[in-house]
Amino acid sequence: MKKILLLCTCIAFTLISKAQTEDKKWNIGLHSGVTQYQGDLGNNFYKTDKAFYGFGGLSVTRYLGRHFDLNFLASKGTIGYNSTSGSFKTDFNSVALNLRFNFTGPESIVRPYVFAGVGAMLFDKDLNFDQDRIDYALPTAGGGLNFRLSPGIMLNLQETFSYSNKDRRDGVVSGKKDAYLSHMAGLTFNIGDKKDADNDGVSDRNDTCPGTPAGVSVDANGCPLDKDKDGIADYLDTCPDVAGRAALNGCPDTDNDGIADGNDKCPDTKMGTKVDATGCPMDNDKDGVANDLDRCPDVAGPLSLKGCPDSDGDGVADMDDRCPTVKGTIENKGCPEITKQDIQRITYLGSKIFFENNSEKLKVASLVQLDELVILINKYDASNLVIEGHADSNGSDAFNLELSQKRTESVKNYLMEKGISGSRLTAVGYGESKPIASNKTALGRAKNRRVELKMNY
Repeated sequence: MKKILLLCTCIAFTLISKAQTEDKKWNIGLHSGVTQYQGDLGNNFYKTDKAFYGFGGLSVTRYLGRHFDLNFLASKGTIGYNSTSGSFKTDFNSVALNLRFNFTGPESIVRPYVFAGVGAMLFDKDLNFDQDRIDYALPTAGGGLNFRLSPGIMLNLQETFSYSNKDRRDGVVSGKKDAYLSHMAGLTFNIGDKKDADNDGVSDRNDTCPGTPAGVSVDANGCPLDKDKDGIADYLDTCPDVAGRAALNGCPDTDNDGIADGNDKCPDTKMGTKVDATGCPMDNDKDGVANDLDRCPDVAGPLSLKGCPDSDGDGVADMDDRCPTVKGTIENKGCPEITKQDIQRITYLGSKIFFENNSEKLKVASLVQLDELVILINKYDASNLVIEGHADSNGSDAFNLELSQKRTESVKNYLMEKGISGSRLTAVGYGESKPIASNKTALGRAKNRRVELKMNY
């Protein structure tokens, strides 16, 4: 029955035990061993040729710190000595309180230690507390080893030296005081539950993140694991293996457009470009040209014209086309070529514009030519007309320059009166600076007094 009870006790300790630490401060041990004597009758320490006397014990240990604990040991057994010089044998009950110093920390598999303390021994089979039956062990000292067999079970080996304050248990009352040596082995069991409010396996005392949700894997500090070290715990990180941004649940965003790379159809978009929900540049008119490259972001157009439409198909975007509804040429800014015949006619009309002598007033005969010129200008409604005025060498240079300028302005004013926009007309007087014939003859001077008309876009 005693063996069954002892076995059940060991199993119970095993179920509730874990490593003895700051959080689990209590340890209970079951021990057994043999005792040896040294005194007036002789010295039996570490001798094997004398009888051995056994004992059993129960220990309770309190964790004090990483290297210190306080051990209480209660023992019951027999001690004696048998030799030609004399013999004795007596039952005893003893208690000892020792301060232990562990050379290694609680995580170590092997923990050697030394200890020192005080004790008392009752030399009686029964618990008769007569003062004559009690000796004090002053001091007790020794050392031992703890071997971790599991997270909560240790194999304990210990040597204890107890020095009695009396010299009477061996039957000799004068001489050496009695001393005892016990060789002890046993199993110890760490008990208790650490405080762990969030049940993550890390005690509240060591838990840097005490509010971790249930079931979340944590590190040694009690904080949720963060494999990619981006500051987003794995259980909240959509991309736990790649560092990313908090705003994107831990996923990376290479082009910093606010769309996670995994959802970004255009992950290399230029920095600062406005993007749509797919991470691609905005394209309001859906013409395949991104807004930041599209000169006409709200109207569809070809890439060749940077997203702008070309209604007449002449290769000039409508916004640049001076003749957007008539097919023209790029050289003429989208307007059609002025025919050779019309150019010749305009030149001819310019040669038939005449003024009153030394005056900017148009002769009546010139008005017919100017009316025809209006028709030609309107035919090319995006064109511009340059009116150049020239004079012969008669008179001063200043007079001729002023007169030629006034005459071109007279032509310009007449055309404006006929509905031609002034923005399309340029009047320039050159005076006598650009002769086309000799001013020494009347015919040459007549040729130099002229108006030249040049139409362009």
